[in-house]
Amino acid sequence: MALGAGRKGNQLVPEAHKALDDMKYEIAAELGLPVYQGSEDYWGHIQTRDAGAVGGKMVQRLVAFSQKQLASEIK
Repeated sequence: MALGAGRKGNQLVPEAHKALDDMKYEIAAELGLPVYQGSEDYWGHIQTRDAGAVGGKMVQRLVAFSQKQLASEIK
């Protein structure tokens, strides 16, 4: 079976959706962006650069979390 066969795109694990949403809005607040939980469907008033910064910070935190998890499994 080919790599990724049987999966439909980038599907999110359902249990992770709320945690990722919470992280997104926490980071947006830290960056001073005027978006609030419940406005998931519309960020059109946010500049692309700012929305990208939220995504970039999310990736940084997720990578750091994964590195800590891996490091604790090695010990």
